[in-house]
Amino acid sequence: MSEFTNKIDFAVVFSVKNANPNGDPLNGNRPRETYDGFGEVSDVCLKRKIRNRMMDLGYPVFVQSDDKNMDGIRSLSERAGSAPELKEAGKDKEKYAAAACKKWMDVRTFGQVFAFKGNGSDGVSVGVRGPVSIQTAVSVAPIDISSMQITKSVNSEPSEKKSSDTMGMKHRVDFGMYVTYGSINHQLAEKTGFSDEDAEVIRQILVTLFENDASSARPDGSMEVCKVIWWKHNSFLGQYSSAKVHRSLQVQKKPDVDVPKSADDFEITVAEMPDLKVEIYDGI
Repeated sequence: MSEFTNKIDFAVVFSVKNANPNGDPLNGNRPRETYDGFGEVSDVCLKRKIRNRMMDLGYPVFVQSDDKNMDGIRSLSERAGSAPELKEAGKDKEKYAAAACKKWMDVRTFGQVFAFKGNGSDGVSVGVRGPVSIQTAVSVAPIDISSMQITKSVNSEPSEKKSSDTMGMKHRVDFGMYVTYGSINHQLAEKTGFSDEDAEVIRQILVTLFENDASSARPDGSMEVCKVIWWKHNSFLGQYSSAKVHRSLQVQKKPDVDVPKSADDFEITVAEMPDLKVEIYDGI
């Protein structure tokens, strides 16, 4: 596996239609939004989707969710303790981190804190900083949220009498165009062993981010990757700041559109920057 060569910045433009992309548990599971009414999808939510896609592609992942558990292990402590590579590293923090990065793709991608009791490493506490960072996705314009009252009438336990109806609410974003930005840091990639091949996997994952991600809140087809913009610098550190690179992307409503209803109602443009390679991919 080759080393990671030059710094990379990226952006993902995606649409949401009649779906709840990321519910807020402190607000009745309504779609997240800012005080100004712009929709949000947290970076934690996006990383979860990336990890799930890693597992779909057959890569080992350390932080697995209960609904997508591949090895039957139900806690991070047990997963770390069951890895012979980590046991062999013992209390050597550098060897421990190197072994964890080599074994699990999400660790060498996003980093991880290993601080568990009884994980087979004699109480070693190890922190790994990952080279891939991703920001909270924010909608291009304020979103409209629709709410629907629902009822359910089922018997959770055997009984002769039918249980009473339970009232509830479902919320969805009518339509929203979201953008998230990220970067891959060369210096941190050197430390975790993140390679150019790993970067290519991340690119492929971003293009197919919402595959196998359907739920009652996010039906198939309700969330779509429109564009992935992939900027590759000509040096390890990059000749431009990530902020300047990210600003070169513009997602704007078309002049003749009053109320956007689909991704076709937006124009996506990327300004050229000298000596900066840019590749634009359509979502699949």
